[in-house]
Amino acid sequence: MAQQKAAGPAALVLTATVARRYYLDGVSKSDIASELGLSRFKVARLLDRARADGLVRIELDYRGEVNLDLSVRLSMACGLRHCVVVDSPEDDDALLRANLGRAAAGLLTEIVTSTDVLGLAWARSLMEMRSSLVRLPPCPVVQLTGALSRADVDESSIELVRDVARLANGPAFYFYAPMMLPDAETVRMLRTQPEVARAIGRFPEVTKAVVGVGAWQKGLSTVADAVTDAELQEIAALGVRGETCGILLDADGNAVPSSLTERLIGIDADQLRAIPDVLGIVYGTSKAGAVRAAIRGGFVTSLVTHRAMGLELLP
Repeated sequence: MAQQKAAGPAALVLTATVARRYYLDGVSKSDIASELGLSRFKVARLLDRARADGLVRIELDYRGEVNLDLSVRLSMACGLRHCVVVDSPEDDDALLRANLGRAAAGLLTEIVTSTDVLGLAWARSLMEMRSSLVRLPPCPVVQLTGALSRADVDESSIELVRDVARLANGPAFYFYAPMMLPDAETVRMLRTQPEVARAIGRFPEVTKAVVGVGAWQKGLSTVADAVTDAELQEIAALGVRGETCGILLDADGNAVPSSLTERLIGIDADQLRAIPDVLGIVYGTSKAGAVRAAIRGGFVTSLVTHRAMGLELLP
């Protein structure tokens, strides 16, 4: 007899959500179906699977690195499409990024289909996700931001997009241009270059994206690290507390225009917010305020994170 395919993280979290609402919260199957946009038959099937797999006994129990209880609680509290909280050692950033990258790769493999257009920003956690990806359905892959190099990282958003597209056996839309330029006129000129215009022209078609989120402090954002101290303070004075894809956010998740905005090549606030599902791979509780802002503003709709961050984000 063929073995049943192991459930991916999104299916596990959905099953756990249904089980928690039914067995612990006492919500009816019909109400759960209405709440989660499922059919009553689907709810019943998920409950059956939860029992058959041993996920439901008296409490939720999954012996793996996904913290199911916290994943469900955080997803419900923040209204996320997908939420995977990983139990991982948190005192080693490199190990934490690797574990989050592996979880994000599993989630992406599960939720991306051949009808999607996948957009990728750049962050070290995304490079770890790339390293853990084994397969993806064939789909276009689009670079969302220009290259912003760091002395401690050899690869950029260009390599990220090319590698993931090669894995997916789909077309790659990438461009050789820096993320940040000295003036708006240079940005306008570069945006007319064929490869840049070709990638930017695909932004409205992106259906799923993966991004990082940074706090507006040195050492907590590659964009903040790239500006001068004077620019950092000037932008902070506007109420900016975080950024994603170079989009500056205040504590309530509003996009904040600044002198930096016109000097960036990449997706803009309206374009990012229009993407149906944006997965943030986030770590470090010092960035919790920025992550909360990105979720409030609709710039991040799904999350892969770790236990300490998950607890910090809960109301």
